Amino acid sequence: MNRFKVSRFRHAVAKPARKEAWIRDVRAGSTTSCGNHIKSSCHLIAFNADSAGVLGIVPLESQDGGKRAVSQLCCHSDVVTDFDFSPFDALLLATGSADETVKLWRLSESGQDLPSCPGVTLGPAGYQVETLQFHPTADGVLVSGAGRTAKVWDVAQQKPLTALEPHGDLIQSVSWKQDGALLGTSSKDKKLRIFDPRTKPAAAQSIQGHENNKDSRLLWMNASDYILSVGFSQMREREVKLWDTRLFNSSLVSFTLDTSSG
Repeated sequence: MNRFKVSRFRHAVAKPARKEAWIRDVRAGSTTSCGNHIKSSCHLIAFNADSAGVLGIVPLESQDGGKRAVSQLCCHSDVVTDFDFSPFDALLLATGSADETVKLWRLSESGQDLPSCPGVTLGPAGYQVETLQFHPTADGVLVSGAGRTAKVWDVAQQKPLTALEPHGDLIQSVSWKQDGALLGTSSKDKKLRIFDPRTKPAAAQSIQGHENNKDSRLLWMNASDYILSVGFSQMREREVKLWDTRLFNSSLVSFTLDTSSG
C-alpha cells in the first residue's frame, strides 16, 4: 500500500496571461514598511513608486486594447507606508505616510488627471502611520495604526470615533473581520489582539502570537471566527499560524516555511 498521498495537482501547469494583458514598465519602489506595497480596486491598481511620497496609478483594464499609461500621484512629503481602496467607492484611495498623516484621494476611472490636493487629511498622528484599512461594512470609516495606537476615524467628520488602548510596542498590522464587528491587530510586542471598538477601547482578547518581533501580520478569514497570523519564530523561521478566536489560548495549526537571515 502506498503510504504517500498523491496530489491531485501533480499535473497542473501554470498558464501565464497573454503578453497583451501584461502591465509593463512599472518602476516600483523598494519601500520598507508594515503596510501594503500594491493594492487594486475594480478599476485601478496603486503601487509604491521609486520616489518617496509617490504612488503609481494604472488602470486595471486597458482602453481599446492599447497600452496602459502609468500616472504618478504625489501624495505625501515622505514615504507612503500603506494605502487602501474603499470597498464602497472603487475610486476613493486612502494613503498613510511617514509624514504622520492619512489622506484621502478621489481618482478618475482612467487613472489620468490625478488630483494635486487630497479631499481629506487626517492627523498628524504624532508618529509615522504604519498601517490603515477601510471598514468593510460601514462607509466612510477606516482604522489607522501609528506608533502604539490605533484609531477608528469618521472620514466625513474628519475626527476619530475612538482611540484604542495603546499597544506595548509598534503596531504592525490591522485587520477588520469581514462583518465589521471586530478588529484584529498584531504588534512588535509579539501579541495578537482582538478589539470590539463599539464597546470599549481595551482589547477583548490578546495572546502571544510569534516569538520574534520582526514584521508580523494578522488576517481575518472572511467573516468566520478564524484568523491567520504570519510572523517569525525565535530562530527567525517564517511561521504561519491559524487561530480560533473562540478558543484564543493557542494556535490550531502552525507551519514553518523557511528561515530568514535578514
